[in-house]
Amino acid sequence: MNLQDLSSHARAGHIEKLNLISLEGGIYLLEARIDGRNHALDDGHGHVVQLRSVEHAREVLHQFPKLPFHLVHDVVHDEMCGLEAGGQDQVSVPLSTRLSH
Repeated sequence: MNLQDLSSHARAGHIEKLNLISLEGGIYLLEARIDGRNHALDDGHGHVVQLRSVEHAREVLHQFPKLPFHLVHDVVHDEMCGLEAGGQDQVSVPLSTRLSH
């Protein structure tokens, strides 16, 4: 889903929530949940858009209506400590889509 499609779905009220997925190396991916399915933001040519930070995502979303927006990242503490994985594999932290100035 490209940015124009994402904007259209947001204005139509179809987006259940937006997730900003944090990956190793300081890479963030944006996905929208619509009708129970996740759709990654792409550049319109099949390449997933990589964002640099939460603030970069906010810049991309600044003209969107207010939407549920979460930063999602894997829990790595148990893996780092050599323990078995627990029941929680990801953490989801609510964020605002508004730029902080």
